Amino acid sequence: MIFITAKFRVLPEHADAWPEITREFTEATRREPGCLWFEWSRSLDDPNEYVLTEAFRDGEAGAAHVGSEHFTTARQVLPRHLAETPRIVNADVPQDDWSRLGEMAVPQEG
Repeated sequence: MIFITAKFRVLPEHADAWPEITREFTEATRREPGCLWFEWSRSLDDPNEYVLTEAFRDGEAGAAHVGSEHFTTARQVLPRHLAETPRIVNADVPQDDWSRLGEMAVPQEG
């Protein structure tokens, strides 16, 4: 899978509204057949920073995402709400779901 984590530093006046600002883009991406997950989190240390964790089945699914109409729209709309260019880590990972963190295994989990 293609695993991506990106940090978005949002302008302070738009930070609280970011989930709504990105809602259409998020929902459309989640409907893509090759999208495994697309999840936003807000930083505990910086209320103006959101972290996007996303995964796509393979390079073809990632390319379809980047070529989609909703991605094109997001490229036009989202930057006006940002304080800086998002930072990203992008990697091919030889799996298709989350692995268990064995070092913190929950004993009663069956």
